[in-house]
Parts: sequence; structure tokens; C-alpha cells
Amino acid sequence: MNIFMHELRAYRKSTIIWTISLIMIVLLFMSFYSSFAKDAAEFTKIMEGYPEAIRNLLGVNLGNLFTILGFYSFLLTFITLCGAIQAMNLGTSIVSKEVREKTADFLLTKPVTRTAVMTAKLLAAFISLVITNIFYLAAASIIIFQVKTGDFSFKLFIMLSLTMFFVQLLFLAVGIFISVILSKIKSVLTVSLATVFAFYFLGMFSTTGEEAKRYLSPFKYFDTAYILENSGYEATFLVAGAVIIILSIAASYYVYVKKDIHSV
Repeated sequence: MNIFMHELRAYRKSTIIWTISLIMIVLLFMSFYSSFAKDAAEFTKIMEGYPEAIRNLLGVNLGNLFTILGFYSFLLTFITLCGAIQAMNLGTSIVSKEVREKTADFLLTKPVTRTAVMTAKLLAAFISLVITNIFYLAAASIIIFQVKTGDFSFKLFIMLSLTMFFVQLLFLAVGIFISVILSKIKSVLTVSLATVFAFYFLGMFSTTGEEAKRYLSPFKYFDTAYILENSGYEATFLVAGAVIIILSIAASYYVYVKKDIHSV
């Protein structure tokens, strides 16, 4: 039994739905860019009336909001939120669905180690995210070239877009860890939404100048304003993200190998 291919097929429908949804979001909002840029002065006055915390939550940076990449960065806040939910769903369901659907006994009696099972499941989830990002990036590239009103750096566009993938990897790892430490998850979506939105709102209370608070939320590991200004990512947050991913996955393997799987 090829566990990897079985899992990849199981994720096929959700991968297609999430990919199309993300593409439709960027298509819908980027189509407003030209009209939005014409009313820059009026929109600036409106946004200046909002508290800084609200602008921070929305990912609004008035310094570059009316450039094509600035507007895309603003939109990317919501796209990344959706992408994080997709990744969290995948991670949380990796192990929990076997218990919930009462197929754990069947799977674990096969002549394959638990490490191999976890690896196949993890790889299938990772490939699903890669597929989503490839199609999203291709579609978003076409869209942004169609709506642009001036020249922009395609390299920066790619760097901005990849931040969603990096955040997804973080939530995939966290989701896997949650799936192995909880004995039974009745609703994957409930756990995923609660976790993702908890981290999202934690990010509301952190700003670029408050480094310590930014470590609390993966959504703040990639500051779009910093990327646009420096054409790079912040090394300390890249390291922090990598550490979280490695520790979460390593702990997941350890717990899963030792864990008692209840019989049906």
C-alpha cells in the first residue's frame, strides 16, 4: 500500500478548492487596484483616522500602499490567513483522521513503521502545499501584470508571495504536533480556525519595532514593508521559524512513535 499516494489523493479535492479560492481572492481584489490608486488621497485620509493597532491588524502601510506591490502586500495579509488555515487543516488531520475515522488499527498493522507512516503523510501534506503555491504564484503573476499601472520588481513580488508558503510550513508543523498530542480531535476545522485566528490576533498587538512580541505570531515573521525596503527577509525570524518547524516535527515523530493508539 503506497501511503504517500493514498494521502495525496485524499488531499486532492481540498487542495484544488483552496488553490482556486486563493486565486479568486487575488483576482477579485487586484482588479480594484487601478480605481483604488486613483483615489489614493481620499483613502489615505480615511486610513489615517483608524488607530495604529487596526492598521497594523489589516497590514496597512500608508508609505507604499498605493504602489502595485504595496497594495499586493495589503492583500497578502488576508491571502496568507487563508493559506495558514489550509496548512493547519492539513497538519491537524494528518494523524487525527485515523483515530476519528477508526482506521488506525488497519494502518498500523501493516508491515511499515510508524516513522514511515508519519513521513509519508507529512510529505503528502507538504506536496499539497507546494502544488497550491505553484498554481497560486503562476496565476497571481499573470494577474499582477495585467493590472499594473507602472513598472515593479518581479523579484520582490516573488519574495512577497513566498511568505505565504513559509507561514504555511509553520502552521503545518504546529498542526502536526497538535494532531499527535491530542488523543482525539472531533472537528479539525474548529481546532484549525481557533489556532490560526489566535496567532493572527496576537499579531495585532505587535509592531515592527516590538521585536519580542513579533515572535509570538508567525504572521509577523515576514514584514512586507521590510521586504520592500531591503529586498530580503529578516534573518532572525527566518531562524526562529526554522527552529519552530524542526522542533515541532521532531516532537511529533517522537510522540507518535511512543503513543498508544486506541483500538476500535
